[in-house]
Amino acid sequence: MPYAFTLDDVAYLASDAGRDAVAGAAPLLAADRLRAVQTLRERLGDRAAPVLETALLADRARGRVPEGWLLTADAAEQATAAPVAAHRAARLAGRDVHDVTCSVGAELAALRRTASRLVGSDLDPVRLAMARVNVPGVALVRADALAPPSRDTVLVADPARRTAAGRRTWRPEHFAPPLDGLAEAAGLCQRRRVADTGRPYRHAHDLVVSTAPGLDPALAPWAAEVELVSLDGRVREAALWSAGLATTHRRATALSSRGAGFEVTDAQDDTCPVAPAGEWIVDPDGAVVRAGLVRQYGARHGLWRLDEHLAYLSGDAPPPGVRAFRVLEHGRYTEKTLRTTLRRRDVGRLEILVRGLDVDPNALRPRLKLAGTQEATVVLARLASGPEAYVCEAVSDRVSAPPDRS
Repeated sequence: MPYAFTLDDVAYLASDAGRDAVAGAAPLLAADRLRAVQTLRERLGDRAAPVLETALLADRARGRVPEGWLLTADAAEQATAAPVAAHRAARLAGRDVHDVTCSVGAELAALRRTASRLVGSDLDPVRLAMARVNVPGVALVRADALAPPSRDTVLVADPARRTAAGRRTWRPEHFAPPLDGLAEAAGLCQRRRVADTGRPYRHAHDLVVSTAPGLDPALAPWAAEVELVSLDGRVREAALWSAGLATTHRRATALSSRGAGFEVTDAQDDTCPVAPAGEWIVDPDGAVVRAGLVRQYGARHGLWRLDEHLAYLSGDAPPPGVRAFRVLEHGRYTEKTLRTTLRRRDVGRLEILVRGLDVDPNALRPRLKLAGTQEATVVLARLASGPEAYVCEAVSDRVSAPPDRS
């Protein structure tokens, strides 16, 4: 069980003595965890437990929050990565913003650089106390996200997506706070009418909710824009934007921790024909695939699709910021034919990618009896004409193009 911090713990950890204790615990834990626990108990007595937990959480959250932040276990698990938070904050520049699930302050740290006015709230007094230490100077209040004590603000929410037992949940009604409840708190669920005028209830807030990338958008009918966001090639979230904030219906945003990225929207040209493979096979960023914007991405870069129903693209040159595979040869896939091809090419290390075929790469690999010295990637795909195998040279390119906000 994770350690349950108290307000007294937070006050100690924020003091010079507490910060020194956490800094001293880190090298001890890195050397020998069991001995570190014993040493810290002898040195710190009752203070050892919060110091140990803080040092361990800092290591777990390294790269996602600034050094020296105070965290709970839940906050370390759910904290929004800094580049993702900065991207959202940039979209809210100049607005009055209320982060209604501020936790220990990961979103607040980015929002305070761009928002006209900013307030954060949370129900947990310990997380609020940590936020006061982590992001000093931001107005904070203890409040329920379903009853925000602000008016005419943009509500920002990142509901917890784990049950009380710690299991991940995909059901929006089990989020904490629930997705429908957030929409109703913002006035986006127009379930009541003003009796004396008969006009629809006018909402007081715009709303953006960070949620799981696999969420069915139909479960949030109030969301005018669904944005899939990836960081360094990994899809991190789906952001749901209400009508007052939306600029398109579907958006894919690919961010890089190195500071560059790109965006694709459904408003862009989607002329992307189907044709046989060229020199390269391109595997678009996961945000592009999940947002259903493969055609728009392909059209932007002069690529074409291998098949109507596959996310793989092809072209004569790969765009920046994606993983691409130089096609060495290809033909109709059978296990026997592929084994012969790989033996002829002296392949001993093989990456197997599969789209549209019932093939388990881990089961297939030993049956191929690889014994060569070369490395290759094979892309197995079901096309309209049948199963195809593309033997390729993998070329990773994570240097993204500059952001395109068209």
